[in-house]
Amino acid sequence: MIQVEKISKSYGSTKAVNNISFRVRKGDVLGFLGPNGAGKSTTMRMLTCYLSPDEGTAKIDGFDIYQNPIEIRKKIGYLPENNPLYLDMGVIEYLRFIAKIRQIPKSSLKTKVDRVIEICGLGSYSHKDIGELSKGYRQRLGLAQTLIHDPEVLILDEPTIGLDPHQIIEIRRLIKSISGEKTIIISSHILPEISATCDRVLIIAEGQIVGSGTPQELASMSGGGLTINTGIRGPREDVMNALNRLEGTGSIKHLGEENGVNSFKLTSGRDKDLTEKIFFMASKNGWSLTELHREEINLEDVFLDLTTKEAS
Repeated sequence: MIQVEKISKSYGSTKAVNNISFRVRKGDVLGFLGPNGAGKSTTMRMLTCYLSPDEGTAKIDGFDIYQNPIEIRKKIGYLPENNPLYLDMGVIEYLRFIAKIRQIPKSSLKTKVDRVIEICGLGSYSHKDIGELSKGYRQRLGLAQTLIHDPEVLILDEPTIGLDPHQIIEIRRLIKSISGEKTIIISSHILPEISATCDRVLIIAEGQIVGSGTPQELASMSGGGLTINTGIRGPREDVMNALNRLEGTGSIKHLGEENGVNSFKLTSGRDKDLTEKIFFMASKNGWSLTELHREEINLEDVFLDLTTKEAS
């Protein structure tokens, strides 16, 4: 359904998107995950024909973003990060306005508006002005405008940004309710957002894709191992060297130092529990152990490893 081929985009000397390629199959919900400034929104804007790539191209349902931008716009519903609402308009008035822009025939206009009001749970608020709506219901209205023309593809850029926890859950449920019917790309820097709603995840950092797979596949990239957090009161370099010498140690990150206690995050294989070794290592060297706990590596660990530079 969506094919992206080696697209790049620069702003001056800054390479916002750097030669990325990916596919999204019909009916998939793809999470586009990355920290702020990673290139997510720029990619979304190129797919919606709002921006042109400097290099590369993309196709949606066989239509090229250069050759067929009008056809592509007909096939997609787009919710940008900044929800495009006119606060002095009424909810129904706004949806009718969008329907006319989308060239929905007058004969089916009421049916289309009523349908998205029902899908998005706006019935009790349909006669209010947009300026009277809470942030959560404005996001619902933003989703309604993406659905008004019944597009095959939805591109949602940070759909829950600025919402409270209850509103986030409501928007997630709404997205899940329409998944399967539509091909959806959700851009976000919020990891639980992607885990809760997406079938497959792309992780982007500094304009490049650094990870791809299902949430489960990404979580197992490290071999399904363990992370161990420990705090040791001792000289940083000596402690780091001693940890590196332990059999089964994977990566080690120094998380900081406070009041003489150095905090570290280690990885190891699932069958290499280092907690006992760390305990005896600290005791042997006369170092105080202030923290020691383990947990299975999850998507958050992989995301942090892929999108942050190694700490020394």
